[in-house]
This record gives sequence, C-alpha cells and structure tokens, in this order.
Amino acid sequence: LVSVLSSAVIVYRLPWTWKCSKLLMKFIHAGLNTIAMILAIVSMVAVFEYHNSKNIPNMYSLHSWIGLTALIFYSLQLFLGFAVFLLPFAPVPLRAALMPIHAYSGLTIFATVIATALMGITEKLIFSLKKPQYNASPPEATFVNCLGLLLVIFGALILWMASRPHWKRPPEENAKVLRPIGGTPEGTEAESTMTDSSNADKSDLRITSEAARKQNLKLDEAGQRSTM
Repeated sequence: LVSVLSSAVIVYRLPWTWKCSKLLMKFIHAGLNTIAMILAIVSMVAVFEYHNSKNIPNMYSLHSWIGLTALIFYSLQLFLGFAVFLLPFAPVPLRAALMPIHAYSGLTIFATVIATALMGITEKLIFSLKKPQYNASPPEATFVNCLGLLLVIFGALILWMASRPHWKRPPEENAKVLRPIGGTPEGTEAESTMTDSSNADKSDLRITSEAARKQNLKLDEAGQRSTM
C-alpha cells in the first residue's frame, strides 16, 4: 500500500508524464489506486485469518484501529474519485469544489498509512523479540528501526513533491477532455473567462478589419467617380 499509493500520489507530478494526455493520466492514477486498494484488502483478510488461526484477538491495538480507519477512508476516496473525476457525468462546478478536498484527503490517507506501517513494525518487534528483547537493541531491532526511518524519509519526500507548485502538472493547451453533453471543458473559471475574453477580442478585431475594408472600398469608388 505504501509503495503503490505513493506512485498514485505523484503520478501527475512527474515531468516525463506531462506530455501524456490528462485522460490517460486519470486512468493511470485510478488504476494504481485500484491496485493499492486490492492489495490492502488482501492484506487485511490475511491478518484476520492469521489472528483467528493463532487465537490472537482482533482490533485491540492502535495500529489496527488506525489501519482499518485508513482503509475505510481510502475506499471512500477511491469511490468518489471514480464517480466524480473519472466518469464524465459530474458537473464541472462539483469537480472544482471537490478537487481540493480530494487532493488533501489523499495526502492525509498516505500520511496515515505511513504512520500505520511505523506502528505495525514496532508492534511486531515488541512481540517477536524475546531473547534478546527489543530494549536490548539486537541487530534485528536496529535493522527495522532503520527501515522505519527510511519510511519517514520516503513519506516526507512524496509529500514534498505533492505540495510543491513547481512540480504541478502544467495546464494543457487546446486540450479536449471527456465532458457531459452540453457541459464545458474542465478548467478553472479564470481560464474560461480568459478564453471567452480572447475570443471576444478576436471577434472585435475581425469586425474592425471588415469595417475598415468596406470604408477603403467606398473611398476608392468615390475617387474613381471623381476622376471619371
């Protein structure tokens, strides 16, 4: 879940993907999240089956509480992402209103997954290391502690990439995306206003040029009549 979800988080932020169409990137983003969700469900089922076979109580630790919470919110995030942003039925104002919430909740879920992994490996060390115990700092404890530090660094790097403006995917020029019948292309209201203003300026320029041409023709005809 950590590795695949992190790939889904930054898939829009990689410069070599900016040449791909936005629709293609949407499918890649949704596909990675779907794979991560399937792996998370398989892992959750495996944990419950292992606990039941070993007569270990379920859902008693903070690790299990936060892990299940993250999985529930991740499933909701995935469902709303499909319904609102991938399928071409949601109105553009709704997409614009939910996009900041979608991005923030995705980063929050990723940070929660990192925290769950850190609590999980610590819990495993405490229960598994008997002789010597965890507090004696055996090589296994040092190894897993280093793994935890790498997880923190990795998570911080992903969050940094996802929050920096210069890593943001540049807006597409003249891009056509799927949209509802009678709807407008995806984009901000400012971009729509700028486009309408540009079209209006071009229309005014054509009208002015046409009027000037007609005026020149009238002057030419008058000059010809006076010469004749």
